[in-house]
Amino acid sequence: MGIRCGIVGLPNVGKSTLYNALTNAAAAAENYPFCTIEPNVGVVPVPDRRLDRIAEIVRPERVAPATMEFVDIAGLVAGASKGEGLGNRFLAGVRETGAIAHVVRCFESDDVIHVSGRVSPVEDVETIETELLLADLEQVERARDRAAKAAKAGGREAKAREALMARACEHVGEGRPLRTLETGAGEAPWLAALSPLTAKPVLYVANVAEDGFGENPLAEAVEARARAQGAGAVRVCAATEAELGGLDEAGRAEYLAAMGLDEPGLARFVRAACALLDLGTFFTAGPKEARAWTLRRGMTAPQAAGVVHSDFERGFIRAEVVGYDDFVALGGEQAAKTAGRWRLEGRDYVVVEGDVVRFRFAV
Repeated sequence: MGIRCGIVGLPNVGKSTLYNALTNAAAAAENYPFCTIEPNVGVVPVPDRRLDRIAEIVRPERVAPATMEFVDIAGLVAGASKGEGLGNRFLAGVRETGAIAHVVRCFESDDVIHVSGRVSPVEDVETIETELLLADLEQVERARDRAAKAAKAGGREAKAREALMARACEHVGEGRPLRTLETGAGEAPWLAALSPLTAKPVLYVANVAEDGFGENPLAEAVEARARAQGAGAVRVCAATEAELGGLDEAGRAEYLAAMGLDEPGLARFVRAACALLDLGTFFTAGPKEARAWTLRRGMTAPQAAGVVHSDFERGFIRAEVVGYDDFVALGGEQAAKTAGRWRLEGRDYVVVEGDVVRFRFAV
């Protein structure tokens, strides 16, 4: 679906290390600011044990997980909204993403330089949020001025647009992100047309030390801020994830078992990013391929068919559907049909999380 989640943070908080672990890419992660200049884009599989279970039943030739795009965006410093450091590139990179994964350093280390000289994750969060707010304030002020000129010529819509932009200016000026601004019927598209930075959903990624998953005041402060904003939060040890990325499957399993974990932290991170974007998953399963597909929650069957191929949506006839739990419990398609769980759905059907679907369409 081309859905992107931007990984942002101050220099040297571990965001490029996290990105490298996600993608096994060779993005620069040296211990100095601005080592990431052009955004690195990586396509990452979404961990889903349901797909593994479906594949065990179907035994296809190929198994294909759903994917997301993650973008490693240049590190930001105070003044980015005015072009300081790599500010212009940073803001442009954020604007092109659907959500923000904000990596925050929540560990002490004399070996890793902190751009401000001390570890204070809440202040780090505020630095980036302030720059995003300042960039948005400049943009909504311009939009307000344009709307005001149009309103002078009359017209109900122009006046309503001016009122919205005035409210947006006040909201941002008070230090509140636009994602928390209440909009009336028909107003949301006017705001969305500006592609405001603070309207994007945010996931705070607390980068902790290997022993930082228990009591950790630094991470807890970030999590408290996330709760106050209605944002998400997840803890990850980027260094550990990078080490896991260099091991084979048996080595990873042994390493995780030694740490008392049943999966890498990156799996939690990717799933949290999907939840942040309000994404769901449906499956297709056959002898050639078992595959997970990403969709936006609330999509109808024809729209989901379009995720597979645009021709499927244009020629949609109906969908054959069975829920994941029934598919697995009954042992596959034929048993689901025999039990009456395999059903036909039309154009108005809203795809449910975990549906196993086969589309019928006309060429």
